[in-house]
Amino acid sequence: MKIAIDIDSTLHDYWPSFAAAAKRRFGVTLAYEHQVTWNVSRLKPEQVKACVAETHCDEAVLKAEPYPGAVDVVRRWHEQGHWIHITSHRAVEAHGATAQWLERIGLPYDDLHCSYDKIARATELGIDLLVDDSPVNLQSAIDHGMTAATIVHPWNRELIEEEDVIAADDWPELERNLRGFLSS
Repeated sequence: MKIAIDIDSTLHDYWPSFAAAAKRRFGVTLAYEHQVTWNVSRLKPEQVKACVAETHCDEAVLKAEPYPGAVDVVRRWHEQGHWIHITSHRAVEAHGATAQWLERIGLPYDDLHCSYDKIARATELGIDLLVDDSPVNLQSAIDHGMTAATIVHPWNRELIEEEDVIAADDWPELERNLRGFLSS
């Protein structure tokens, strides 16, 4: 089976870095539990872009720590013969640091793609399962016939309740919830 896996807020806890950048740059406090939509309404679009750029610089990318269990789960999937595509909503320039980070944490993968259109690439690759936090990407994956899975966050809860998204609070639970699908 072909599995596409997002990075930020999927393989590692991205929100604290993003919120810290918003506070440092613009004096805006972004509480995780209040981020119930995909849009960051307390920041202007150009401010969001500035925070994303800061948190996707090489130094920030390289110091991220994966969620507990994430690397072990992905490693087991890879060892079971699943093809792993790592995908991130990052500028192409972040590819090198992202590859270094994946190597540092010991996460096996077959393909890495940094771009702003994950679904087009996933469709091109024939992806069966997308693991992502974005409700926009999850819905688009469903619309394109892929199975969607996620780690639960305030911004994707509504979609989880409305659509057939396989969800879990952490990676070990996600592995259990996907066991039947990945063994079919």
